[in-house]
Amino acid sequence: MIKIVVDAMGGDNAPSEIVKGAVKALESRKDFSLVFTGDEDIVGRELVKYSYDASRVEIVHCTQVITNDDDPAKSVLFKKDSSIVVGLKLLRDDAGVGGFVSAGSTGAVLTGAYLIVKCLPGVIRPALCPAIPNVNGGTTLLCDCGANPECTPENLVQFALMASAYAKTAFGVAEPRVGLLNNGAEAHKGDALRKRSYELLGETPAIRFAGNVEGRDIMYGDVDVVVSDGFSGNVALKAMEGTGKTVSAVLKREFSRSLGSKIGYLFAKKQIGAIKELLDYSRLGGSLFLGVNKPVIKSHGISKAKTVAVAVLQAVEAHERGLVENLAKALAGSGFSEKQGA
Repeated sequence: MIKIVVDAMGGDNAPSEIVKGAVKALESRKDFSLVFTGDEDIVGRELVKYSYDASRVEIVHCTQVITNDDDPAKSVLFKKDSSIVVGLKLLRDDAGVGGFVSAGSTGAVLTGAYLIVKCLPGVIRPALCPAIPNVNGGTTLLCDCGANPECTPENLVQFALMASAYAKTAFGVAEPRVGLLNNGAEAHKGDALRKRSYELLGETPAIRFAGNVEGRDIMYGDVDVVVSDGFSGNVALKAMEGTGKTVSAVLKREFSRSLGSKIGYLFAKKQIGAIKELLDYSRLGGSLFLGVNKPVIKSHGISKAKTVAVAVLQAVEAHERGLVENLAKALAGSGFSEKQGA
């Protein structure tokens, strides 16, 4: 039975929502077990609140926690008994561990994955890749959304290769369409990075390049993958998150103004729910860190139990479907090497 390691101490709602969500995931499938990393007493007090198969849950005691105020690189090096570092070492060293999930410090998770779990052969830089719901009822992968603020055109080509393999493996997209995030759809738009990336993406046979896309296009579903440097991708992701919150707040305010608006809400409740669900990308779980040797999933820092449960199942499915192996094949098949990104 495969094991999924969960950082019980990471995130704004740890450990209560983390433990609750991970245990909820156990109810969905019977073919995996959980390993919580964190303070044994604290995690144990959360676990007693739920009924679960105790043979499928264990706790690895840790005495330290990496917070968002800690320097990511220093904390990974010096907080060796933290729930993140211990969890990533378990992922690296235990063949029975199929994935790692954390809602903790993004910088620490990514730095730790890079330094401890290591990269696949030929990977220049791993990338953070969330799935964004689109209006067609499917998903659009955004790669990168924050791991690499500064990129080369070769980085973006490799992000496109990895995200395309992810779309095929996890979402069953036979020939993923790839768009380049830019400030306009025309081929001549953008800075030097975008212009050269446009050329390379179009010249790479393994990539079905559809041209430039704008931030507003990400949720339209016209492409399956949007590639970007981590800075622009993160801005786009946060803008979508802010839009979702704004729409929800406005709807709540407007439908509570009067008795008539409250009655109107009853007739539009189903449609409003559909809008909120579309704008809530957290329901799809966490962001996969593409390019490392085993599945690492970074869940949002404010994740509640529902999101954590999906993230845990993501890790199970990534292992089950051979995601990492498929990424390695895609990179090898493209002839992509470390020298290309030097």
